[in-house]
Amino acid sequence: MRVAGFTFIRNAVKNDYPIVEAITSILPICDAFYVALGNSEDETAQLIEKIGSPKIILTKTVWDESIREGGTVFAAETDKAFQAISADFDWAFYIQGDECVHEKYLPIIRQEMENNLTDLNIEGLLFKYLHFYGSYDYYSHSRRWYRREIRIVRNNKAIHAYRDAQGFRLDNRKIKVKLIDAYIYHYGWVKPPNGLKNKVRNFNQFYHDDAWLEENTLPATADFDYKNADCLLPFEGTHPQVMQKRVAASNWKLLIDPKKISQQMSFRRKMLQTIEELTGWRISEYRNYKFVK
Repeated sequence: MRVAGFTFIRNAVKNDYPIVEAITSILPICDAFYVALGNSEDETAQLIEKIGSPKIILTKTVWDESIREGGTVFAAETDKAFQAISADFDWAFYIQGDECVHEKYLPIIRQEMENNLTDLNIEGLLFKYLHFYGSYDYYSHSRRWYRREIRIVRNNKAIHAYRDAQGFRLDNRKIKVKLIDAYIYHYGWVKPPNGLKNKVRNFNQFYHDDAWLEENTLPATADFDYKNADCLLPFEGTHPQVMQKRVAASNWKLLIDPKKISQQMSFRRKMLQTIEELTGWRISEYRNYKFVK
């Protein structure tokens, strides 16, 4: 069995993406790792090169900045990395530049790939998610945040990233998956308040046109509004080993009351959240995949 990791990245230094941690968190179970390295305005290339692994294969790309709808440029860049993977690999393990896998899950993940290698009815492996928010001490748990997504797929070139590359499809249908007992740790919203404002401004330019940005972009002096967290819970586990240095270097605390954030939820959202907590059922959950096992 041969496994290729893949990702895309651009301006990792400028936007403070933990791309080195993302790559190195899954590198031990990958035989090669393909990176679509976008045209950056900082030292992203040097950052990747300093990893110093012969497994890493770079493909230099230029982002199409005319694509301004729904983050589809992220899917285009993801596809460039995926298409670069050579045909002799069985599985492709995708990770985004703000995600990490805890080392405790690596044996489980590898075993699942081995166990399902010959079962061609399984086209991908579905991971659970923890979305850290505001600091490394809290994660967000609500319907606003996807709780599962595909991160391992067959090396089938008919597979492509879907919408803003949150997940994948085969041709234009949902991929048949198996849910595995492993988590992706998502750190994209772990930043100090000014960093979160910058993140929102940066992301919006890949989702909306100039007219929308002109009307909706907050002034630099505005405070960041944490209400999209919905529900923050304290994280009582450990972060991946590759993230320890970054966690130790964090020099801010979350200066908000998680209880007040939850109080801002609408009655409908609170009701749906309660049902999920009591039953495990997320009503009308969006699923870009089809369970087969």
